[in-house]
Amino acid sequence: MGSAVELDAGGRAVRLSNPDKVYFPEKGYTKRDVAEYFLAVGPGITRALNHRPTTLQRFVDGVEGDFFYQKRAPKNLPEWIPTARVAFPSGRPADEICPTELAAVIWAANLGTLTFHPWPVRAGDTDHPDELRIDLDPQPGTDYADAVTAAHELRSVLEDHGVRGWPKTSGGRGMHVFVPIEPAWTFVEVRRAAIAAGRELERRMPERVTTAWWKEERGERIFVDFNQTARDRTIASAYSVRPFPHAPVSAPLRWEEIDDAEPRDFDLSTMPGRYAELGDVHADMDQEAFRLDGLLELADRDERERGLGDLPYPPEYPKMPGEPKRVQPSRARHDDDGGGTT
Repeated sequence: MGSAVELDAGGRAVRLSNPDKVYFPEKGYTKRDVAEYFLAVGPGITRALNHRPTTLQRFVDGVEGDFFYQKRAPKNLPEWIPTARVAFPSGRPADEICPTELAAVIWAANLGTLTFHPWPVRAGDTDHPDELRIDLDPQPGTDYADAVTAAHELRSVLEDHGVRGWPKTSGGRGMHVFVPIEPAWTFVEVRRAAIAAGRELERRMPERVTTAWWKEERGERIFVDFNQTARDRTIASAYSVRPFPHAPVSAPLRWEEIDDAEPRDFDLSTMPGRYAELGDVHADMDQEAFRLDGLLELADRDERERGLGDLPYPPEYPKMPGEPKRVQPSRARHDDDGGGTT
């Protein structure tokens, strides 16, 4: 698979073992191709991960092999890569890597990392998110074009409530919209703001958007995955490589681009050219920090005037205060009818 090589990552030499190991058989892309891609978009992915506790999604045998999520920093972590302590929903702590320079990205790529999953917090305060992240997830019967339609209306919802979002492709069929915020609210409060935004979007587009947690209720609509804002739930970073045969990447976009963009247009071979021409189109995110007052006031009105409280958390979470029953509607109806037939 070739002898190890050293790559210059922002002035720091990083060793890359087995550089010729094929990670994407359909395209023939190797580990070195992945590492050189990350070098080409270096300032962009470094911005997306900077000082954030980050889970590594590792594919040591390429996209056709098994993968796993590396949450805790490995024992062989170089001393120049910092860590931050995070608390999982169970209360258990862990030290996760916090990339602060491009060399950390290349070091992780050497371990088979394709997708980086940063927390929406910084190392200095891991209990208060500084990003509101909204995941527009196409359900069966819908596609990227439907996510784009929802994203345009979501943009209006956000701006109507005093915040601004930055869109990107998920790398699959969906879209993500990130909002930089002041780190003044807890995970629970930020999730509440995401639910409020999703419900308002659903009211404006009831035939095309849903916040229904249970799949059986979603239909052919775009699902606003509010639980991606819950503690320890993360979204693939901008510029991450996604584990599909054609090697797509999660591509930051400008709002005026989203209609004409196609997720397949952004991959390991095309993104470096786009980056060389345009740079990081989300570079200005770090210059903003919006407040969530407007969305939280909307959440208060939903509860007070519409009787809309919390929504279910993911199944691995402990029961949360104010959470409704964590049981799918068809099962609940079955139980209410007496548990079956005689």
